[in-house]
Amino acid sequence: MLKEGITLIHEHTTIDLSKIKNEPDCFLDCFDETVKEYQELYASGVRNIIDVTAIGMRRDVEYVNKVSELTNINIIQATGFYKEPFLPEYVYTKTVDELAELMISELTSGMEGKFQNAGVIGEIGTSLNEMTPMEKKVFDAAVIAHHQTNAVISTHTTLGTYALEQAKYFIENKVNPKRVIIGHQDLCQDLDQIITLIKLGFNVAFDTIGKNNYFPDEIKAQWLKTLQDKNLLDSVCLSLDITRKSNFKYRGGIGYNYLFEVFIPMCKQYGVTDESINKMLVENPQRIFGVLK
Repeated sequence: MLKEGITLIHEHTTIDLSKIKNEPDCFLDCFDETVKEYQELYASGVRNIIDVTAIGMRRDVEYVNKVSELTNINIIQATGFYKEPFLPEYVYTKTVDELAELMISELTSGMEGKFQNAGVIGEIGTSLNEMTPMEKKVFDAAVIAHHQTNAVISTHTTLGTYALEQAKYFIENKVNPKRVIIGHQDLCQDLDQIITLIKLGFNVAFDTIGKNNYFPDEIKAQWLKTLQDKNLLDSVCLSLDITRKSNFKYRGGIGYNYLFEVFIPMCKQYGVTDESINKMLVENPQRIFGVLK
């Protein structure tokens, strides 16, 4: 459940993809700097962060809890597994049912031996233009866990690809699209794909705001204006998906508050209204996860 206020739909308070990527920058272990930037987010109205750091991404439940305590931001933590080549070895040896039972246990009985339940399944991912057999195994387990718990599923699409296929998979497996967030759609470079997903009932995440090296924010802002004109923003959520220390202000990066300092004003310049921004940052996440009254 969410607190009243803004929610960032897809972040990683701490994450480590550095070994497989051979890039030390991809290890977020900058605790003090994270606290400082999250405090800036709190001042901007952020009250919730959906942390989709899956098992195998060096998820650290206690680290995240400490950040939450120091910033007063409600951080929803995740169960599940990412994508190849970032899957733990036991994903290759355990059965689908065993993986599902692990997720169900974390959703209902606590993560890592702690009396704290996961609040979302994710981010479960597919590779560039494909779902590998091991990734399908994770998706199959996630579907079982979802049907047992009704937990929200948050997905990764590599550069926005394979999203329509993910949607088809969930529909075929009788998953309610309104309980699924299909990620990274602001990178897909195909507005028609986004419109199709929304019309199928799925939530879509514009969750790589600030990653202009992949796709410019100006076009993302224009797309949001187009979706607003078509009355299709009821399923759109926003985030930055920061996974590198170099994205932090202390390293000269954009920082988390870029969303509020730069991107939101840019959206307004293109005609996105305050009502639409509130919908994407407050109302839509509350509809998906529920809100504490």
